[in-house]
Amino acid sequence: MPVMAVKVAASRLIGAASGRAGHSGTTLPGRLVLAADKRIIGRISRKYSRGTVIVSATNGKTTTSAMIASIFRKKGLRVARNREGANLEAGVASAVLGDASMNGRPGSEIGLFEVDEAALPGVAWQCSPRIMLLMNLFRDQLDRYGELEHIAGLWRAALRSLPEKTQTVLNADDPMVAGMASVRPEQTVFYGIEAADGGEMQHASDSKYCSNCGAALRYEAVFVGHLGKYHCPACGNTRPSPTVQARDVRLGGMAGSSFTLVAPGGHMEMEIRLPGLYNVYNALAAAAACTALGLDLRTISEGLAGFSAAFGRVEKLSIEGKAVMLLLVKNPVGFNEVVRTLMIEPGRKTLLLALNDHIADGRDISWIWDVDMEALAPAVAAAVTSGTRAWEMAMRLKYAGVEPERIEAVTDLGRALERALELTGTEETLFVLPTYTAMLSLRQEIHQHFSTDRELGDLVWK
Repeated sequence: MPVMAVKVAASRLIGAASGRAGHSGTTLPGRLVLAADKRIIGRISRKYSRGTVIVSATNGKTTTSAMIASIFRKKGLRVARNREGANLEAGVASAVLGDASMNGRPGSEIGLFEVDEAALPGVAWQCSPRIMLLMNLFRDQLDRYGELEHIAGLWRAALRSLPEKTQTVLNADDPMVAGMASVRPEQTVFYGIEAADGGEMQHASDSKYCSNCGAALRYEAVFVGHLGKYHCPACGNTRPSPTVQARDVRLGGMAGSSFTLVAPGGHMEMEIRLPGLYNVYNALAAAAACTALGLDLRTISEGLAGFSAAFGRVEKLSIEGKAVMLLLVKNPVGFNEVVRTLMIEPGRKTLLLALNDHIADGRDISWIWDVDMEALAPAVAAAVTSGTRAWEMAMRLKYAGVEPERIEAVTDLGRALERALELTGTEETLFVLPTYTAMLSLRQEIHQHFSTDRELGDLVWK
């Protein structure tokens, strides 16, 4: 049997065995095969007839990748991709191996891989992608990755390793990301928001300084965190004009958002069933990447309109007849956008906030003090905190101004979910805000303790 056939067969057996053992099986095959062949990703991914798309960001890469996949499916393309947040090198290796035949030929036409910020150089060099989409850099898990300048340096190294054919798609509204165009000025496409309600610079904002000279940037408009329209008064560095734009942005709370997409191929109305300006950015990034691939605007519009939430991101459930909204939060900027979206919804809210401090979440939880809980506090009817750091989250809410009698700390996630449901009225929505590993545990709790009524699409306690 050829060596490649042995590798593919072994990876499938390992993945199947891992799945039967109750694990996801999304990284173990890749880890083991990478130990034997460090270039396995490149050997397979470079054979996709339509090339490979790589997506990286601090916030939004999973949702954006899923949006791109939805557009690809609308076009009729067979796509290979990594799922469930398996965005390190082993997760990408598992994805390409799972798509390959015994002779190492991929079964799909195009590869689509979300890649962790720090893992980007190694994966990009192997894949030699057709499109490299870089969306944003926010402060996230400093105990794992360090300052943003370190990640930006890794990204610049990744860009330098790419062949000339690779098109780089960059967020014009992120100063640090937009500045990377200097590495590949002739192969860069910019996207950005041209018209939306801009707010004030948040305390949690990160890239407030010019990447050229270090002077403080001045903003004409701020959209999300430090994303917006900016210029440097010292050296003249300014936000590049995006060729793919979102105009006339309309936010409809939890019901979703819409905007006008303006691109070289014309303009078209876009509707997404996800809330918040941050998801408009995700949809715009997906549209920009697909435009760079030559896909038409109608296909992009239909793909976005038919998109449903990615794993754990704005998932809508019905549990015991009560509406439950699952909203992942993992850093200050993302959490602040969830707060801003919640404030659009009328009435007071019942919340379940699950804060973990495992490696995948980041051990340092001090970032919760950069979240604008004070804006949310008046709208809290009841809050149940849970996870490994339930009491710290409860204390944060208290200092934000939520009355202590409205806060309950329940460290066990299953009991916390049950208690939060008890506090939620029959016509109300329970908003669940978990960090990454807490989200995984909550989903497991739901599957273990609830069963689905297939006719009603409802979850009921077993």
